[in-house]
Amino acid sequence: MIHNYLFLSIILFCLGIVGVIARRNVFTVFMSIELMLNAGILALIAFARLHVHMDGHVLAMMVMAVAAAEAALALAVVILLHKHKSKLDTNVFSLLKG
Repeated sequence: MIHNYLFLSIILFCLGIVGVIARRNVFTVFMSIELMLNAGILALIAFARLHVHMDGHVLAMMVMAVAAAEAALALAVVILLHKHKSKLDTNVFSLLKG
């Protein structure tokens, strides 16, 4: 039973990695990062159910709180990026260095 959850978690994490590497849109990159975090949460809860402890559930709640904060900061960055450069391409970040 746990193998199914872990297999799904691995598939979701790999899809997130592919989304971060292959896409150029900032929204798609952030959604892929959220997908990788959700894959980690799924693995934590699967192991917590296997060992019948609540530690995995507590860690999953902390990861969800971090993901919510990351989503809020990412949205602020996207809004500022669009306001100043009027593009949402990841190549624009290299222009912000100088």
